[in-house]
Amino acid sequence: MSKHRYQAIELQTVDWSALAREVAAQRLVFSVDVAKENFYGAFMVSPLAVLCTIKWRHPDETPALGRFLADLPAATIEVPLEPSGTYGDSLRGFLRGLGFEMYLVSPKRVHDAAEVYDGVPSLHDAKAAYLIGRLHLEGASKPWREAPERRREQQALVAELDLYQSEHRRNLNRLEALLSRHWPELGRVAELNSAGVLHLIAEYGTPRAVCENRTQAAAFLRHARRGVDNPVLVAAILDSAERSLGLPGTEGERHLLQVLAEELLRTRKALQALARRIVGQVNQDPQLRLVGAAFGKATALVLETALGSPLDYPDAHAYLKAMGLNLKERSSGQHKGKLKITKRGPGRARHYLYLSAMRFVQKDAVVRAWYRKKVERDGRIPRHNALVAVMRKLGMAIWHVARGSVFDSRKLFDFRALGMGA
Repeated sequence: MSKHRYQAIELQTVDWSALAREVAAQRLVFSVDVAKENFYGAFMVSPLAVLCTIKWRHPDETPALGRFLADLPAATIEVPLEPSGTYGDSLRGFLRGLGFEMYLVSPKRVHDAAEVYDGVPSLHDAKAAYLIGRLHLEGASKPWREAPERRREQQALVAELDLYQSEHRRNLNRLEALLSRHWPELGRVAELNSAGVLHLIAEYGTPRAVCENRTQAAAFLRHARRGVDNPVLVAAILDSAERSLGLPGTEGERHLLQVLAEELLRTRKALQALARRIVGQVNQDPQLRLVGAAFGKATALVLETALGSPLDYPDAHAYLKAMGLNLKERSSGQHKGKLKITKRGPGRARHYLYLSAMRFVQKDAVVRAWYRKKVERDGRIPRHNALVAVMRKLGMAIWHVARGSVFDSRKLFDFRALGMGA
């Protein structure tokens, strides 16, 4: 293999006339390695022929590149590239607008091919552009289908949900850590994430301030907006402030507690509004409505945005594979490897399905019985492994529910073997 294969030249130095003669009336592949600014592209007419590799700055030089590409007399021009987050979206939209066919090449395939063709395990921009083009020419790509506007709206909604959830979790962890210093008893008697507790901290901050204003604090908690209408709980919260062993807070520490509580109230309110919007999105789609009724509306929307519709998959196993829940094994000779899930699909989908599996174990008698039997079998397997097994069952069920089947957990397991009757 030529050592010059990966040499890249600047866009302005390309001899476009010579390139036009080489690609005339041929199938031309312009494979792109996407970056934040410095993009690389390889011109290829066969898996072994790299005509030249160029580099340019996006978006500054991309319009000029588009003009040069449009003037090339190739029979067809195909542009494969990796997903690369959002960095390639503007280029993809620009080139598609010029009439070029766009193709997607899996980053995992590119990574695995790094050493295949030249025996060198390195991977850099120019080489990645070549590998993307070669994989495309060898048929290891697929047409890039742009998401419809409705799907993009759903993806934006899920991204907003992730944004507020992650912010809320971080601040809740910060509040819990500070309260363990100043008011460790509070978490024992009340839920720190409840509206009443957060309003109380936002108003008073430290247990000392609550004690100094006990009567007003009690009335404050019982206010309808705070939602603590249980007198026993109100008394327990106030008593915990009275007997607290926490370190007395300075004025700055008290203010920090108040700020954290106010932020948590803000994100809590935002999450409640998002939950209503998610319900609205799910209810507009008959298939999403079916999945949402059985597995939760947020789970249904996240799976839809991460994987596409279950209706797009030919069978339940294909849908499971897209989630990364299909099994892999590494065995050789007498060594028998353990079965593990591949985790190739989007992690967000598995995370929400994991939460759904935990809810089913808690609330569904059939799922709970099977889960417990799974844990006990084979010398008490780890509980996490048993939950993953439940996830696999639920993932296949989603495929059927999306097609109109009524969800029934008894169809997932041999519930008679669980001693639960016919």
